[in-house]
Amino acid sequence: MKEQKAWVLNGFIGVLLIVVLAVGGVLLLINDNVVAGIVLLIAAAALMSGIAVVQPNQGFIVTFFGSYIGTIRESGLWLTVPFSMRKQVSLRVRNFNSAKLKVNDIEGNPIEIAAVVVFRVIDSAKAMFDVDKYEQFVEIQSETALRHVANKYPYDVFDVEGYSLRGNSEEIAHELSRELQERLSVAGVEVMEARLTHLAYSTEIASAMLQRQQATAIISARSKIVEGAVGMVQLAIAQLQREGVIELDEERKAAMINNLLVAIVSDRSANPIINTGSLY
Repeated sequence: MKEQKAWVLNGFIGVLLIVVLAVGGVLLLINDNVVAGIVLLIAAAALMSGIAVVQPNQGFIVTFFGSYIGTIRESGLWLTVPFSMRKQVSLRVRNFNSAKLKVNDIEGNPIEIAAVVVFRVIDSAKAMFDVDKYEQFVEIQSETALRHVANKYPYDVFDVEGYSLRGNSEEIAHELSRELQERLSVAGVEVMEARLTHLAYSTEIASAMLQRQQATAIISARSKIVEGAVGMVQLAIAQLQREGVIELDEERKAAMINNLLVAIVSDRSANPIINTGSLY
């Protein structure tokens, strides 16, 4: 099926024509011309059945004895094929909020995920005739695509570089929109945007994964601290030797490096011990 434009005539002209036929039929009946009068009244009633009022951003699917003859998209008052059936379809932009789904990411971790899909109908014929209840079709396919995307990526990456559901929201949204468009094109639906609205570890592993995230953050911070501490110790010893403040042999240099590293890397402030000598 493919949408096509239905035959229409300006509705005000149609209403005027109906009035003229009805008045003519009544006058003929008054003048005892029964057959002609009845014919004109039947014609007026037939044209009346073709009157349609179309609201903005809505359309009418027009069928004639089971055959699709076109769609009326323009808003206003129209006269279309008499005795035709007309079914309204919304052309407005709509949102669909998926339920929170419990799925496994690519590493097998159970997660909770949900998304919002912004869509609209661009081909009314496909939406009405190629699928059964396109609104439900959009909901089911959206949840299916969301599960498929969630299964392709990890919730988060800790040790390697790569895409993740939490760290690459823009890329995941683009991937979800692309897959949704492929699935919903058969229903004549355009996906305007799709984004995650909820993402979290499932309750049974949330505590353990939080500890893992905290441990990863601590390790990363410690690595930066050690890297900076080594650089500071190298600069301190180089400056002392360059200015000749003190002569350091290998043993004293090792002791100084140890003390400086302990003072810089330690979580607590250093508490120096001052040697004042013996009291006796």
